[in-house]
Amino acid sequence: MDVIGAGYGRTGTLSLKTALEQLGFGPCHHMLEMQRPGQLEAWLAKTRGEPVPWETLFKGYRSCVDWPSAAYWRETTEHYEDAKVVLSVRDPRRWVASMRKTILGERAKQNRPDRKALVMLSSALGTQLASFVRMTSAMPGTQGLDRLTDEGLVAEFERHTAEVVEAVPAERLLVYEVEQGWEPLCKFLEVPVPDTPFPQVNDTAEFAARAQRMVLRMAVTR
Repeated sequence: MDVIGAGYGRTGTLSLKTALEQLGFGPCHHMLEMQRPGQLEAWLAKTRGEPVPWETLFKGYRSCVDWPSAAYWRETTEHYEDAKVVLSVRDPRRWVASMRKTILGERAKQNRPDRKALVMLSSALGTQLASFVRMTSAMPGTQGLDRLTDEGLVAEFERHTAEVVEAVPAERLLVYEVEQGWEPLCKFLEVPVPDTPFPQVNDTAEFAARAQRMVLRMAVTR
């Protein structure tokens, strides 16, 4: 593991994943990897507190960003002591607005009768959706985000940022906004700056469409 992403989801993590892979630090682990064989089962076991080795969870990966790995940033930075750490951030209030429209919006759907029925059916059939809901609901440090006010979410975001900055040595850490583009990221990772535009992916509209496809796929996939 060469690069560990400690930033919360909705801080440009999919753009960062794409960028890291373009820079040669791929494959990069991201929540989307839960659709790959074996990933969901391993991470569900991890959130249950089972002693799943990091080498099992990250087999074949050179970097990681986004949840679920970001929920374990402290453990992974200690385990992979030579890896550099990128803390992706953004304006906290813009982060809250994005979370409300995307991740927290998806969590709210879990309380709808149609989604509850779909998850129950998935559980009965042994497909991935029910396991995915259990895994994401049990990730450390993320429980209760949907119950916080906007001010509470801002405070949580700022608390997390301060905690990472305090815990990770400055020479090993980059606090980074994807709007900054290639230069600070490439300087930190000591690689040349590409002559292509920095990737900008997974805006709110893209998230909604991708989440819908992911739910439907997991509902029928064992």
